[in-house]
Amino acid sequence: QVQLVESGGGLVQPGGSLRLSCAASGIIFGFYKMGWYRQAPGKQRELVASITSDGRTNYADSVKGRFTTSRDNAKNTVYLQMNSLKPEDTAVYYCNAVYSILTTSTQYWGQGTQVTVSS
Repeated sequence: QVQLVESGGGLVQPGGSLRLSCAASGIIFGFYKMGWYRQAPGKQRELVASITSDGRTNYADSVKGRFTTSRDNAKNTVYLQMNSLKPEDTAVYYCNAVYSILTTSTQYWGQGTQVTVSS
């Protein structure tokens, strides 16, 4: 059974930091591209950051320079370090795992963790 379990969310003041973690089980973690998405109330889910199996990263323009994603393949875990948080970063953050080969892809989602940035 595949599980992606996020942790590390919470309430933080503007300008603060949080580190999210996503622990994966039931998959060969090193094969998967991992991503962080977020969804704010009334808005569509959007990609925040992603990291390939070989460590290449990609970020949404809105978080570049503030967020950093990394992975530890030995621990089957991906991280999202969030600095200089803004109220507009408030959302439920979801972990995503994607494995693609030829024309087929398989993806899994975590249950999400709430991040609230407010004074």
